[in-house]
Amino acid sequence: MTITAKYEDGVFKPLEDVAINEGTIVEVRVPSYADRLKAKSRSVREFAFYGMWRDRTDIGDGVDYINNLRRDIRG
Repeated sequence: MTITAKYEDGVFKPLEDVAINEGTIVEVRVPSYADRLKAKSRSVREFAFYGMWRDRTDIGDGVDYINNLRRDIRG
């Protein structure tokens, strides 16, 4: 589980609801600047959504498909 938090007044404050019991001991890892740069340079192929439309015959070229949607907004 990854929780985004902000550090204020000596306390890490979650930026979203967290499903953890009160008093649970957690380990906080603050990535170095180099780690953050590496994380940003991941390939799009690593994301779960990559290739989800590969079997669709109505979407040949993704750019053309989106441009057609934009031209005909109401379908």
